[in-house]
Amino acid sequence: MNFSTALVTGANKGIGRHIAQQLAEAGLTVYVGSRDRARGDEAAARIGGGARAIQLDVTDRDSIDAAAAAVPELDILVNNAGILVDGAAPPDATIEAFRATYETNLFAVLAVTNAFLPALRRAEHPRIVNISSGTGSLHWSSPGPEQQFDNAGGGAAYRSSKTALNALTLFYAQALPEFRVNALAPGLRRTDLNARAATADGDPAEAAAAAVRLATLPDDGPTGLFHQYDGTIAPW
Repeated sequence: MNFSTALVTGANKGIGRHIAQQLAEAGLTVYVGSRDRARGDEAAARIGGGARAIQLDVTDRDSIDAAAAAVPELDILVNNAGILVDGAAPPDATIEAFRATYETNLFAVLAVTNAFLPALRRAEHPRIVNISSGTGSLHWSSPGPEQQFDNAGGGAAYRSSKTALNALTLFYAQALPEFRVNALAPGLRRTDLNARAATADGDPAEAAAAAVRLATLPDDGPTGLFHQYDGTIAPW
């Protein structure tokens, strides 16, 4: 497959930076999306190759429009930017925390994707990868033999935003059959998402490799699915 240009949001650190680095190492021009331009410049310099910093605050309409205007051609969009505001269960959660979480983890994905659709539609093999979370799986959060997450509804804003992101991924895949649109559960990785992730053993480069695989799928590859980093399919 001939992929030449990619954009990764939230790419100045964590899994996003590793995704950008691996795509650049594969010979692509990679736009390193960062809310802070200076941090984006620093990340792009570290990555080298075809990495180019681009200021992109995924919650700011003007920033999104300016970035889209600066990227006339695009083969791959990786919606990686995400936040975890708190770990509250619904009885202790605030509307403000939910709104802030959904603004970045869901609404921003819609805004960014739609802004870059004209460029993606000009590509021969358009690809969209949404970085989700296994904690967004309702199946894995429900009582039963395959339950993986049982923490009394903790992290409700983050987890439900990723559940909604999974649904949005499926609907994009249905609306854009000529695209390959998939979601990825990267697993717990050593990032600054929260205190638990900061001390995790998981290598973010391993999750990034899974994202790159989905970003470079052949035309007969899967679409509208929720993938685990090991290549298996996660339950909704």
